[in-house]
Amino acid sequence: MGRGFDKEKARKLSPAEERRLKKFEEVCADMETMGYRKVELTIGIVWANVVAIFLAIPIVVIGVGLFAVNNPGVIPIIGNTRDFLIFFISILVLVVIHELIHGFTWSFFAENGMKDIELGFMKQYLTPYATCCTPLKKAGYIMGAAMPMIILGIIPLIIAIAIGSALILSIGLIMTIAAGGDIMIIFKLLTYRSDAGEKLIYDHPTQAGCCIFEK
Repeated sequence: MGRGFDKEKARKLSPAEERRLKKFEEVCADMETMGYRKVELTIGIVWANVVAIFLAIPIVVIGVGLFAVNNPGVIPIIGNTRDFLIFFISILVLVVIHELIHGFTWSFFAENGMKDIELGFMKQYLTPYATCCTPLKKAGYIMGAAMPMIILGIIPLIIAIAIGSALILSIGLIMTIAAGGDIMIIFKLLTYRSDAGEKLIYDHPTQAGCCIFEK
């Protein structure tokens, strides 16, 4: 992962990313002046996609298994062109909604609400993004990171299993798998240990992941 991650860090930034990075560096300097120590918990975007592929195996097995148990005789596969088109269009739309949910949730915990949230698109990876431009408390940051997976992935899976819909099952599985990077970041935050009494989380302005300011 090392070389690929270094290459990602060295990529050419957009004007919006350069502006956010400058603000981030100013915030870092201010936080260090106040006695905080910075710890980076970032991940490579390509690596996050690789992990999502590996996460797909248990997610699909569990999701399809529960679907089959609760809906005997129903094939958990999209069976016609109409449903496939609905599935394809839904995924394209929900990828954008995924980022909107990140931003909207974080706005509840940000000092200036939606004014602290920026949305954009990374052309190099054909990936939309949402980022919070102010430090948040750990619980608020994790909630914002997890909410798209819950709303677009887990809840549709539960509904699909309950009503026996292969279409909704497929959408729920893909959107849960798409949250692989979010799962990695949440895992890093939950497993990070230090003796610091105070921790604030700042979404990284140019990389997938975050920074912890602690003291």
